[in-house]
Amino acid sequence: MLAIAILAAGKGTRMKSDIPKVLQPLAGKTLLQRVLNTAKALQPDRQLVIVGYGSDRVRQSILDPGVEFVEQAQQLGTGHAIQQLLGPLEQFQGELVVLTGDTPLLRQETIQELVTTHRHRGASATVLTALLPDPKGYGRVFCDGQNRIECIIEDRDCTNAQRQNRRVSAGVYCFNWQELAAALPKLTTNNDQKEYYLTEVFNYMPLVYALDIPDYEESLGINDRRQLSHAYEVLQNRLRQKWMQEGVTMLCPETITLEDEVVLAPNVILEPQTHLRGKTQVGANTTIGPNSLIENSKIGSDCEVRYSVMIDSTIGDNCRVGPFAHLRGHSQVGDQCRIGNFVELKNTTIGNRTNAAHLSYLGDATLGNQVNIGAGTITANYDGFAKHKTIIQDGTKTGCNSVLIAPITIGANCNIAAGTIVTENVASNSLVIGRVRPEIKLDYYDSSGKKQK
Repeated sequence: MLAIAILAAGKGTRMKSDIPKVLQPLAGKTLLQRVLNTAKALQPDRQLVIVGYGSDRVRQSILDPGVEFVEQAQQLGTGHAIQQLLGPLEQFQGELVVLTGDTPLLRQETIQELVTTHRHRGASATVLTALLPDPKGYGRVFCDGQNRIECIIEDRDCTNAQRQNRRVSAGVYCFNWQELAAALPKLTTNNDQKEYYLTEVFNYMPLVYALDIPDYEESLGINDRRQLSHAYEVLQNRLRQKWMQEGVTMLCPETITLEDEVVLAPNVILEPQTHLRGKTQVGANTTIGPNSLIENSKIGSDCEVRYSVMIDSTIGDNCRVGPFAHLRGHSQVGDQCRIGNFVELKNTTIGNRTNAAHLSYLGDATLGNQVNIGAGTITANYDGFAKHKTIIQDGTKTGCNSVLIAPITIGANCNIAAGTIVTENVASNSLVIGRVRPEIKLDYYDSSGKKQK
């Protein structure tokens, strides 16, 4: 059996925040959620999160009923944290993996290899280690030829020769739980911090091994904003490399940001300053950007989205969006549509081959097929108290600067003349003109442009 415990009790004072460190966001997820997702992928029998500072907020952030929470009322060190598991795991038999809630870069494959290697060796404990390019400040892990740990020496206590060793602990462990449970009561506070260190259990275990991570950046923890920024950069590089290998073109990839749940089809082109977030999907042969933000949205194939923002919305195939369009509020656009310059859609559904090319606001509206929205058309959907619906049926055209005051239905094949304000339903096949006749006063100004008496 396999249990995974995640240390998530610390405040993280160097983050300069009242938000618990493990709840700091990183590319759309908290640090803790990233670690939990990795742990869950191993399908453990037990998942335990050790909480302390901000425990209520941490608990509320995790909606998975399979996660057990263990309280560490006082934060007296990593060993003290794991001692809190002696009760919950009293009857447990198997391996315990210990992760920290601030190491979000670990891959599932790495932890799986840690468990597999530990079991193969019949070890008491296996320590995940990394060969850092610059290990200054880290304790060094010394092993024999079989990677059995002989000793761990703090950086300040190393000789010059010992400092040449680049192997350090990643703070991630796999234990034989029964051996660990026997060792935990023996921990002492004979150290400068007067805390219970988990690594002291190695003194009471016969077989402790190291396993080196091929990519040392997986081991990097988050203690301050600089490290959080670096972790974001690492994640972005992983995602960019993944999708470029899948056939996505990225122009100036260092300016493009992605999140884990984004799905891109082959031959997608992402231009500079494009940002894809949440559960976004992009179809084949579509170009996004430059300077576009797409969040929790679905874009069909053979589309162009330029200088625009889409949030919680969907567009079909062969559509053109932008520049400077804004789709939000679960808007849905059909195939072969044009949503053009400075057009905003909010909670609006649009049929196929419908165009809104310029300077329009369409809110709480339903448009049929082959509708043409003239520049400056507005659906006036809010009466000061509630939102109301506008319906425009197939084949209807609105002229420039039309205002449709909801609730209202415009029938099929209608023409709303430019400058018209529509306040009541319109039957199909109608022409609607609602202009005020202009009054022209001749010779109102003299030749110099001054008003004449």
